[in-house]
Amino acid sequence: MSLTLQVLIALGAGFALGIPLAGNQSAAATALFAILGPVGTVFIYAIRMTVIPLVVSSLISGVTSAPDPRAVGRIGARAIGLFILVVSVASAVGALLGTPLLALIPLDPASVDALRAGVAGGATTAAEGARNIPSASEWLVSLVPANPVKAAADAAMLPLIVTSVAFAVALMQVAPERRAAVVRVVEGVMDASLALVRTILRFAPVGVFALAVPLAAKMGTGALGAIVGYIVIVSAICVLFCLVVLYPAAVALGKVPLGTFARAALPAQTIAFSGRSSLAALPAMLESVRDTLRLPSAIGSFLIPLASSMFRAGAGIGQTVGVIFLARLYGVDLGATELLTIAVTATVTSFSVPGVPGGSIIIMVPVLMAAGIPVEGVGILLGADTIPDMFRTTTNVTGHMTAAVILARGEQEPA
Repeated sequence: MSLTLQVLIALGAGFALGIPLAGNQSAAATALFAILGPVGTVFIYAIRMTVIPLVVSSLISGVTSAPDPRAVGRIGARAIGLFILVVSVASAVGALLGTPLLALIPLDPASVDALRAGVAGGATTAAEGARNIPSASEWLVSLVPANPVKAAADAAMLPLIVTSVAFAVALMQVAPERRAAVVRVVEGVMDASLALVRTILRFAPVGVFALAVPLAAKMGTGALGAIVGYIVIVSAICVLFCLVVLYPAAVALGKVPLGTFARAALPAQTIAFSGRSSLAALPAMLESVRDTLRLPSAIGSFLIPLASSMFRAGAGIGQTVGVIFLARLYGVDLGATELLTIAVTATVTSFSVPGVPGGSIIIMVPVLMAAGIPVEGVGILLGADTIPDMFRTTTNVTGHMTAAVILARGEQEPA
């Protein structure tokens, strides 16, 4: 049985057990919650334990291994710039559409209060953070930490991300032999962090069950309705982003007929949707780029593999909408500053999503931390991630094909 199916079963079992226990004050129910509470907390803490080393090492490794524009010509610099732009737009769309749509999900105020009260310190911290909204200037100053070690200890993820990227850029100016030594260490940390994440995810069914039971007990049937609403909304935004942003961009900027682009993207989209893996769709993308779109060889040999490894427009949408959903679930009000923080952090962390099942949900933890939202809800989203992940991955692959036709235009004349 696959891990995905195990997690889905655990989520369903948690709801099936927790909903009948709503309002139950018996000794047996109290004892059950006393057992499951620490189990769920340990699972969340284990995930949080991996976040800082994984994000920092992934960002440094990604920047230092990025192609040198002088070595690969125009396409390298243009590709990185386009990736950042598209993911930024995706995160902004997720924030702008996710906020009003998720507000339509009915939640019982009493259930929300009970859920917040059950978070050990997290909801209180988040609520205080929501009340102490920094000004735009304060937010800008906070991006540069005076002490990066303290920022890591305080889980101030956005300043830590800025520090990591700045360090990686500076590392690129170091002599190659010295840089290589540092990069090897960083890549070792990243590999070890990924191995640790995979080990922790083996216990995801247990952690999801332990988190789902008290959630369902506190919110009743409203918890199930909220999860279904989240799945529909995040999936719909992914589809809308493809139809309104990616396809028109391919036609207008890539100068490719809509029908031709749709036929070229369909095989890879089908594999991505069913397999939930951009890398699994890589051969289909390479074939479409070569045979259907007939793009320059540099697009297939360099751009498509690069995009598959680091360009995830769907993650920008999924992380942003997921964080906003958890904020609503825990009754945390998000102002403009918080939404901006969410969008920026989601954009940056999307480039360091680990290649493991549920990786996009795991990497959501820094976004939650940056916005001051309890991270306990990650376990619930992990259990409900199968369908959203299918749409996110399809969005990723569509973004890869869109980038290919756009960037190929600059390569037409030299070819």
